[in-house]
Amino acid sequence: MTDDLTSLTIQEASRLLRLGSISSADLVTAHVERIERVDPQVKAYLRLTQQLWEKQADDADRKIRRGDAEPLAGIPIAIKDVLCVRGVETTAGSQILRGFKPPYTGTAVARLFEAGAVMLGVTNCDEFAMGSSTENSGYFPTHNPWDLDRVPGGSSGGSAAAVAAGEAIIALGTDTGGSIRQPAALCGVVGMKPTYGRVSRYGLIAFASSLDQIGPFARSVDDAALTLSLMAGYDPLDSTSSDRAAMEVLNNYGAGVKGMRLGVPREYYDVQGIEAGVKAAIDAALFILQKQGAEIVDVSLPHTDYGLAAYYIIAPAECSSNLARFDGVRYGLSEVDAPNITEEYSRTRRKGFGTEVRRRVMLGTYALSSGYYDAYYLKAQKVRTLIKRDFDAAFEKCDAIVSATSPTVAFPIGSKTQDPLSMYLCDVLTLGGNLAGLPGISVPCGTSNGLPVGLQVLGPQWGENVVFRVARAYEEASEMKAEVATPVPSPHRGEG
Repeated sequence: MTDDLTSLTIQEASRLLRLGSISSADLVTAHVERIERVDPQVKAYLRLTQQLWEKQADDADRKIRRGDAEPLAGIPIAIKDVLCVRGVETTAGSQILRGFKPPYTGTAVARLFEAGAVMLGVTNCDEFAMGSSTENSGYFPTHNPWDLDRVPGGSSGGSAAAVAAGEAIIALGTDTGGSIRQPAALCGVVGMKPTYGRVSRYGLIAFASSLDQIGPFARSVDDAALTLSLMAGYDPLDSTSSDRAAMEVLNNYGAGVKGMRLGVPREYYDVQGIEAGVKAAIDAALFILQKQGAEIVDVSLPHTDYGLAAYYIIAPAECSSNLARFDGVRYGLSEVDAPNITEEYSRTRRKGFGTEVRRRVMLGTYALSSGYYDAYYLKAQKVRTLIKRDFDAAFEKCDAIVSATSPTVAFPIGSKTQDPLSMYLCDVLTLGGNLAGLPGISVPCGTSNGLPVGLQVLGPQWGENVVFRVARAYEEASEMKAEVATPVPSPHRGEG
């Protein structure tokens, strides 16, 4: 029965809760037992929040009995370690923030708590969300539940692995260049990145402020859509948040794809390094969508080749500015045994920041420095504008864009850590959506060599409902949701 409860969707779990077949405490206990059993291998969580889940589960059960339960009442959720939760240690996967307990809860998280969600714990991630494999965590790498010798993707690898391994029903991650969609693809779950501004960033420990967005991981498109609708909407605490109605993300999203035009960008389809098995899975997905009545059309995103370079100037530039606040004086790690304040800053940051964070801070500082700003940062912003125009032109010819989410399936742990460029190329199909501020989703679309492949759907700005519509139609027609609901982690893939 325990494992049955850890493979449920929100809809399935909510039905059992409202019928009285199970309690929220039962559901939480089943997930905690699952975590105790499999997380020593998967390592999705950094820390658990027992006091919080006990209180929230008790509150949920009381409201369910009264008949006034919220949409997520009693649903276990995991939170990425870059989202502040009051009184819960939040470190952005970094040693420099070890021991920091925020005095407030981020808006997106708070809205899910208000909707009844029960927090199980904080999930592992690449340090300050900088990475594509969760190997850059300041604590330990997370393992892919499908094959423990492989990465779960990143930077939100802990959240993706938690949902894939049955350690949470839903989870929150952040996506700066693909950090929700790419791990969702590698772990065989649904991962949604909303339009920039759809979800408040208040309470998010920033990496690159013009790119970061918060979004959900789930086992079904319906679950992702519901979760997004509950945390979206205007927030006076975030001046970049939109005042558009949160519920519009659900408009007509169950209407199917008949009559829709789905664009396939040649630059994404033939991207360098895409694996044959991945391309075969995408071909099969396109065939299914076509059978459902969609028209597949060719579109072009001609500046795709410049996206990676532009992203790795803009994102590090913003990170070098955002991370300047971590000096060891007000919170977190502090190397006070220093002869002066300048040396204290230097020692604290050298000890507290990992290799990848230091690399990006230096890249960003260089790009913003006197004499190089125009040559690098300003030029990268111009390329960003061209990429946005490419998408605008493409959406004049199609309703949504479909492609692979990642050019490869999950790769072995350690295989790319000595080659940063190879690691950066993992996001080549996702980062364009961030540069343009567009909504995108990854849904499971089969396997290659026994490992999950993700289908990416990108929509026009504020077109989350279009993205969900395509993803849901594919999910229903392919029945992929049931096949990849909860991969079982084990010491060797194929056992257990």
